[in-house]
Parts: sequence; C-alpha cells; structure tokens
Amino acid sequence: QVQLVESGGGLVQPGGSLRLSCAASGGIRSIATMGWYRQAPGKQRELVASITNGGSTTFADAVKDRFAISRDNAKNTIYLQMNSLKPEDTALYYCNAMILTAHWVFTDYWGQGTQVTVSS
Repeated sequence: QVQLVESGGGLVQPGGSLRLSCAASGGIRSIATMGWYRQAPGKQRELVASITNGGSTTFADAVKDRFAISRDNAKNTIYLQMNSLKPEDTALYYCNAMILTAHWVFTDYWGQGTQVTVSS
C-alpha cells in the first residue's frame, strides 16, 4: 500500500522560512515526477513545484525566486524549501507522486496535506 507522508508545515511570520518533506513508501518500484501542490480556501489546487527523477524542476511563477525543490531518490523523498514567505503562500500543501507500483502500473498518489500559515 503506497503512502505519501508530509511533514514540516506550521505557522511562520512573513519573510520567514519553512521546509516541507514528503516521503513515499510501500510497494514502490520506481517514482517518476514528484511535486507539491497547494490549495487556499476558496481557490483551486495549483502546482507549486515539481521535480522529475532526473532532477528537472518546474516552479509556479509566484514562487520561482523564493522556493526550491529537491529530491533524495534513495529515500523516495522530496523537500520544498520555502523562503521569504508571504501571507498569500498560506494554504494546505499536498505532496504528489507518479509511482510505478508493485503491480507494474503507474498511479498518481496524493498525501493528506500539511498546513502552511504565514501571518504576523
């Protein structure tokens, strides 16, 4: 049973930093793209950043100069370093991964979400 477990969210003041982690486990043969999405109240879920198994990255325009994404393939884990946080970054952040399972099927998985709140 594949699971994505996120950690690292919390409350931070504007201008502060947070680091999110997402670890995938259970019945994994390989992982293609992994990424972070976020959803603020009343808004649609949007891509924040993604990273392929080769290390190619994509960022939303709103975060590209402030956030960094990295990946440890040996641990099936990705990280999102968020710097210079703004109140508009407040959202529930979800981890996503395209995983080749033990059944040789690529399946899209989501974590439960971790709350990030930027407020003074």
